[in-house]
Amino acid sequence: MDMLNDPALDVFQDEVRAFLEAALPDELRRAAARATSVFIDPAISLPWQRILNAHGWAAPDWPAEFGGPGWSEVERYIFAAECARTGAPALAPMGLKMVAPVIMHFGTAEQRAHYLPRILSGEDYWCQGFSEPGAGSDLASLQLRATADGDDYVLDGSKIWTTHAHFANRMFALVRTSNEGKPQAGISFLLLDMAAPGIKIEPIRTLAGDHEFNQVFFDDVRVPQANRLGGENEGWSVAKHLLTFERGGKYAPSLIGRLERLRERQIADPVLSARLGREAVKLLALQTLELKAMRGIGGSPALYASALKILGTETTQRIDVLACDVAGYAAWADADGQTPAELAVAVPRYLNDRAASIYAGSNEIQRDLIARLMLG
Repeated sequence: MDMLNDPALDVFQDEVRAFLEAALPDELRRAAARATSVFIDPAISLPWQRILNAHGWAAPDWPAEFGGPGWSEVERYIFAAECARTGAPALAPMGLKMVAPVIMHFGTAEQRAHYLPRILSGEDYWCQGFSEPGAGSDLASLQLRATADGDDYVLDGSKIWTTHAHFANRMFALVRTSNEGKPQAGISFLLLDMAAPGIKIEPIRTLAGDHEFNQVFFDDVRVPQANRLGGENEGWSVAKHLLTFERGGKYAPSLIGRLERLRERQIADPVLSARLGREAVKLLALQTLELKAMRGIGGSPALYASALKILGTETTQRIDVLACDVAGYAAWADADGQTPAELAVAVPRYLNDRAASIYAGSNEIQRDLIARLMLG
């Protein structure tokens, strides 16, 4: 926690706080409070991304050479905490936080020059084509076939649980380009246009009634081989690099903001108040672990990514339960008779977040990875 005790960081925090108070439109703040998922509708997230991009702050994690602000790890953490405190909409992670880092690392100069500015501006909105009906946590068993034909690959098969595919104009996908050797050895990483002929999107409704997920079907879809990221049959290395960013995110800032808003309700029930207090202590422990991960203390990035994915998603689910209990106990209403937005969506958010411990590699798989890394 000493990382946050620096007078220079206080100046930075004040700058961020002043910007958010001045630049975040009230209508976007209200819309974000009604969101039932971490994946905010692009009608809400993209206007906020454009405001941030005009200020140079749309991609806090990006190096300055690619259009990011060049912030330190601690500055990025403070920015995330202030966004959560203010109630700013979360930006879609698939472009800014997932595919962009692998384009920076594995992409050609031409790929970086083409895609990165379009990700920053929001011109390209991405979805992730990893899971398939028979390949979820066991991702190496994927079967979406990509057959070389001249300068193209021809894709046949499907992807499932594809978040926001119905909004996206781009997809990054793992495809099978070979059946020889180990399953991981025959996978390639493609960047593709969702408007390509032969792509069909079917919605999947969640328990909360949201249309967030989809199944995407590919029927003789042609993708230029120039859209491959990394070498042919080397996509598994690209995917592992990407999954480190997907799993090892910063959970504590947004969860602390959520829990603080629940505790502001001043619940009179001593048992419920005690549960909220205990969760606040657990969140401080999670925050400490995230700060240790930022400094690389005591573990590899892969180990921290798995540990934080488990702790972050399970903490999310516990806070969802607390939000439902606060809403049920208090039946809170504002002066105009309207239920506060965060409590009004407590149950849909609880239902939506049941998937949090499954996506990005189930928590059971993450525990297996931790055991291998720590125990060999």
